[in-house]
This record gives sequence, structure tokens and C-alpha cells, in this order.
Amino acid sequence: MLDTSSRFPTLPPAPGVGYKPQHFKEILDASRPVEWLEIHAENYMGDGGRPLAQLRHLADRFPISVHGVGLSIGGEERLDPDHLSRLTHLCNWLQPASFSEHLAWSTHDSHFLNDLLPLPYTSSTLQRVCDHIDEVQEALGRQMLLENPSSYLAFDESTYAETEFLSEIAHRTGCGLLLDVNNVFVSATNLGLDPRAYIDAFPIEKVGEIHLGGHDEDEDDHGAPLLIDSHGREVADPVWALLDHVLERSGPRPLLIEWDADIPEWPALAAEAARAAGALERVPA
Repeated sequence: MLDTSSRFPTLPPAPGVGYKPQHFKEILDASRPVEWLEIHAENYMGDGGRPLAQLRHLADRFPISVHGVGLSIGGEERLDPDHLSRLTHLCNWLQPASFSEHLAWSTHDSHFLNDLLPLPYTSSTLQRVCDHIDEVQEALGRQMLLENPSSYLAFDESTYAETEFLSEIAHRTGCGLLLDVNNVFVSATNLGLDPRAYIDAFPIEKVGEIHLGGHDEDEDDHGAPLLIDSHGREVADPVWALLDHVLERSGPRPLLIEWDADIPEWPALAAEAARAAGALERVPA
């Protein structure tokens, strides 16, 4: 297991936002609207050009979190060595304050699926995920954070609760965890679970980042509520309330607003970040 003691910059226990290029000028012109920024790794794996030039400029002012969506940590096949090499090159160049990925899979044979798909929580998948995380952390020379998924179904073959599965992964690999509060609310609603009980069972001491995002409301074929993790609107009030419960356990942590679809003008995103700052200010240090 990699020694994941920190040798890199860290994210502040303050609000951040997912960076979008259309907000570049407004972020730089504003008087410190947020304390840190997140980028999606796969958008910055090219050589040169405006995206990397802008990112270098932002990194001189803000701590940067790199969030991957394409490693397929839960996939049955080996990790794509070319993808991992490009990710390593990006992190060596940028020296980000954090790197994270999803507890999900998105590849099969040589095909990449444009989705983050769930996996059963069994001993065999546990070992596979741990092996993949060990490989990533060794390649990057740093700790990664693993994000809890948003779920729309549960597997009959699962022998671990999700919180137990994540806790065991962190114990075996030394990775940290990224707690996405909206994902907890979405999964709990879709699977008929208690989101506060999930938070109470979560290994909160392993959490290096907290995420918030918006979701869309729908119904399944039986008329039951079905929530879709869309990242395309403001954070819902019940998710803000669940965040308060998280922060009562965790204390202040780096807190990200994700808005990846139907991206609004900067003032709307800044307002969500300001609400996140208010939630953090209510929590004793």
C-alpha cells in the first residue's frame, strides 16, 4: 500500500466550484468568489492550447482539484495504461491539491461507455477495485479520493452495504473518500433508504472532499419517485439539509458545487457557492 501521507498542496475547508471555461474572466475579475476550483481530468489531457494556458493561470491563484471520470475503477478489465499515463502526466504538470475518481465502471473490452455504471458489492469486486486504486496511487505517487455513486438499482448479489464497502476500500488501499451528498440523497430516494442513516454509517474521518449538485425529479414505471443525478440545476433544499447533518459529523471540509449541464451564468453559480459558504460558517471549526 502506498504511503499516502500528504506531500502536496491541500484544499481549504471552504467552497469551490467546478470550473467551466465560459466563467474564466469572471472568476479572475471577482474578488475571491471561491477558494478553489475543480476540473475534469479528461478535458485537459491534450498538449498545449488555450485550455492548458488558462488552467495554468488559474492554478497560480487557486488550489485545483482534478476529478476523473474515465478510469473505470470498478471495471473488470485492467486499467487503460494510456489513459493512466496521460492522467499521470497531467498531475505531474499541474501538481493539484487533490485527485478523485468514481466507484463505478465505464469500459467493456475496448469500448468506452459514456456513463458511470454501478457494480455489486462483493468480495471479488472489492479486491478488483482495491487493485485498481493501488495501481492509480502508485502511478500518481499520491492519494486519490473515491466518490460514492448515485444508484438507481441494487444488486441482489451484494454482500456489503455501500458504506461498509467504501470503508474497507479506504482501509486496504489508504485512499480517501469523496462524499457526494446529492448522490446519497438520490440513491436513498431511489432505493427506499434513509439518507441520514447512510451518513451516520459513512466513514466520515476518511472524507477529503464533499460535493453538492442538482438532480431532476421523475417517476418510475410504478409511479414511485425517481431522481436523476443530472448536475444541471441548483442544489435542492433537502440536499442542503442533509449537508447540515454531514457537517455536524465532519466539521468544515472542502465543499464543491457541481453544475455540469445547462450551465448557468456565473452569478447563479456564485450564489450556490455563497450558500455553501454559509453552511460551512455555521459549523464550529
